[in-house]
Amino acid sequence: MRAFQVTDFEAPPALASLSSPDPGPGEALIAVRACGLNFADLLAARGKYQERRDPPFTLGMEVAGEIVACGAGVTGLAPGQRVAAFTGAGGLAERVVVPAARAVPLPDQMPFDEAAAFQVAYGTSHLALAEKARLAPGETLLVLGAAGGVGLTAVEIGKRLGARVIASARGPEKLAVAEKAGADHLIDSTAGDLREAVLALGGADVVYDPVGGAGFTAAFRATKPEGRILVVGFASGDVPPIPANHMLVKNISVIGFWWGGYLAFAPDKLTASLATLFDWYAAGGLRPHISHRLPLEQAAEGLELLRGRHSTGKIVITP
Repeated sequence: MRAFQVTDFEAPPALASLSSPDPGPGEALIAVRACGLNFADLLAARGKYQERRDPPFTLGMEVAGEIVACGAGVTGLAPGQRVAAFTGAGGLAERVVVPAARAVPLPDQMPFDEAAAFQVAYGTSHLALAEKARLAPGETLLVLGAAGGVGLTAVEIGKRLGARVIASARGPEKLAVAEKAGADHLIDSTAGDLREAVLALGGADVVYDPVGGAGFTAAFRATKPEGRILVVGFASGDVPPIPANHMLVKNISVIGFWWGGYLAFAPDKLTASLATLFDWYAAGGLRPHISHRLPLEQAAEGLELLRGRHSTGKIVITP
């Protein structure tokens, strides 16, 4: 089979020819029909992701496809069944083995590309906003990087949870995407003072930040007393300092959030969250935004689109 592999952290990932894997006990083999790209793939390719793997390894953290075979002891799954799975790695390939417990049956009407764009982005925003920040109806949510993979889902889920949503993104084209997802107010992050623009709208109760850098600092200063700031990632490449003395004075909570970490200490929360999200999708309440669909031989191009912030929503690779 073909796989998009990291063989050296100092060299770009490339296609390789590998033997097709076999599922072991408790595992399932999936024929990959689509794999969603994430900013974490860029970090993993350079050995900078929090779950560091030693080369060689295959990139790709979330897939959708069909069950090919199941290992011993697996129940509830059968060859031909349509599923999505969070793989952590290995998804940018024609086949991948995953723990059977991670294979989630898909709604009948959900195409593979949307399923591959769904888990990490929607799962991150749903657990972060509903579980960690306890976003309440009527509160104001500020979303940074609001046209990106997770940012756009935060806009959509924030509206579903009853918040007033302020979307911050780079330029009118990306802001139009955020507006279509339900944002009430739009702020161009490349023009003017973000802090002043947010304060002019009354300030933020909750901040959702997958970007870091100067945007975090400006959003921190525009957060209301007793506000909550979700630290979701650092797409800017800049990890900002957190002024603990100002947190104290304003009674602000800064909350770290890593969706994948729940697999280790609270997988039931991930499962319950995804079940809710798939129900919302089946009812017509969520629609993933995919700006690029590329074949496996263009996976490197997909990563460059992600690195250069030339995409909106998700990029999906279709082996």
